Amino acid sequence: MPKMKTHRGAAKRFKITASGKIKRFHAFRSHILTKKSAKRKRNLRKAAIMSASDAQRLIKMLPYK
Repeated sequence: MPKMKTHRGAAKRFKITASGKIKRFHAFRSHILTKKSAKRKRNLRKAAIMSASDAQRLIKMLPYK
């Protein structure tokens, strides 16, 4: 049986933590930053953990991580 292919788009965007959760970064931080408050931009910098239901789909995309 051939190897499974990793979804390259997902591999660049998500990391798997040591406990097996999926770490993601926030959207809406690339442009039009003047109207967003400093607090909002600061919180967008931080990584977040994927919800369990979305993580199930992503684990299939990242078979060797």
